[in-house]
Amino acid sequence: MVETGDAAPDFTAPLANGDIDSFTLSERLEDEAPVVLAFFPGAFTSVCTTEMCTFQDRLSAFEDVDASVYGVSRDSPFTLNEFREQNDLEFGLLSDLNKELVEEYDVEMDFDDLGVYGVAKRSVFVVDADGEVTYAWVSDDPGVEPEYAEVEDAVADAA
Repeated sequence: MVETGDAAPDFTAPLANGDIDSFTLSERLEDEAPVVLAFFPGAFTSVCTTEMCTFQDRLSAFEDVDASVYGVSRDSPFTLNEFREQNDLEFGLLSDLNKELVEEYDVEMDFDDLGVYGVAKRSVFVVDADGEVTYAWVSDDPGVEPEYAEVEDAVADAA
């Protein structure tokens, strides 16, 4: 698992931001760090919607320190654009349709009883301008949300 102090795995993924663009972490760090990567199991589910809307509600705290927030899920970029629109999210969502990010960050989980496999564990990573993970939180319980104030503090420390 990726932990605090590790080099953040670099990646390129589709970015749902109203359009669909390409996002490469290492290319964004210079202008957008610290970067918050908030992994969530799936768009349009209750806890995930609450989590992403809470990040939206608190977005100014991240913007105040020039940080960027990105949600990350296994949903397609088309689904993520619809999720953004329906929930008035102003930050981008990264599509990990091919499971590369959940594997790189080691945050993959299965819902065996539902027959759903390979989704993202609810987790948050803060990456500073040097590409170092300065905060890592991973939950094995998809019903648990992150401590948002703790994430904000970690971002402020990394700014």
